[in-house]
Amino acid sequence: MEPVLIVLVVLVVVAFIALIKTIQVIPQASAAIVERFGRYTRTLNAGLNIVVPFIDRVRNRIDLREQVVPFPPQPVITQDNLVVNIDTVIYYQVTDARAATYEVASYIQAIEQLTVTTLRNIIGSMDLESTLTSREVINAGLRGVLDEATGKWGIRVNRVELKAIEPPTSIQDSMEKQMRADRDKRAAILTAEGSRQAAILRAEGEKQAAVLTAEGEAQAAVLRADGEAAAIRTVFEAIHEGDADQKLLAYQYLQTLPELAKGDANKLWIIPSEIGDALKGIGGAFGNATGGGAPAAQAGSPIQVDRPTGPRPVDTDKGAARPRVEPNREYPKLDPE
Repeated sequence: MEPVLIVLVVLVVVAFIALIKTIQVIPQASAAIVERFGRYTRTLNAGLNIVVPFIDRVRNRIDLREQVVPFPPQPVITQDNLVVNIDTVIYYQVTDARAATYEVASYIQAIEQLTVTTLRNIIGSMDLESTLTSREVINAGLRGVLDEATGKWGIRVNRVELKAIEPPTSIQDSMEKQMRADRDKRAAILTAEGSRQAAILRAEGEKQAAVLTAEGEAQAAVLRADGEAAAIRTVFEAIHEGDADQKLLAYQYLQTLPELAKGDANKLWIIPSEIGDALKGIGGAFGNATGGGAPAAQAGSPIQVDRPTGPRPVDTDKGAARPRVEPNREYPKLDPE
């Protein structure tokens, strides 16, 4: 009985193992490659699958989800012979499990090497400044080359990103100095531009203020002249309406003469030649007021006055002119009635 029991136990174990190998459960977003006697038979999709035990073999299970693979920094030489280290990240997805298994030995290693070579070709045609400022151009170029090359491997490259671009330390110091100088230059330009605009605005304000002041003074002068003209016109009309005679005008003319002597700075007075006519008018007025008496001189004859001749003597000590000594004058006497 013991050999029979052992055979039964062995059969049960073999049947259990065969059952396990027959039923294959594939997770969601995964695929499995089945080979029969070493040859590709089919691809198992997600769910419960039945295979022939000991004949069919599941070779590889592939994740169909999008994968993210970071690559270590790679030294790349730019067009201006500068070495920069570039970190890249690849986002890819397996679209054909069979091609990913049989078309390439290791698609991860193949993508990495293809990325490095493509990156060197792209960066080699660009200088350092273009490399630092053209990330989108580099990403687009890498994605185009990788997507075309990996299509036959059953892989689709969705995105390629540059994590970091690290130039040499000396270049970084030079770039920092250059950026600092550029910032100082822009600050100086902005300050100068602000000062210029402020000066322009200030000059325009002063110009407008001067124009407005001049216009105000001109209008004030015009109004003042109009007022004086109106006053003169009113006085003129009042004099003509009042029918002022020569006597009144002569009297008013004499009253204005003391105004000429006002002021400490007045050293010289010019007496108009019409003063004689004014005096004759005043004299005639007084003669009429006293009853018509006439002076010893004939009416209307001018009064004889001795006028000094010659220049005024000069004080040599002080350099100033001494007052002129007036000669004795003889005035006509009026005979009282």
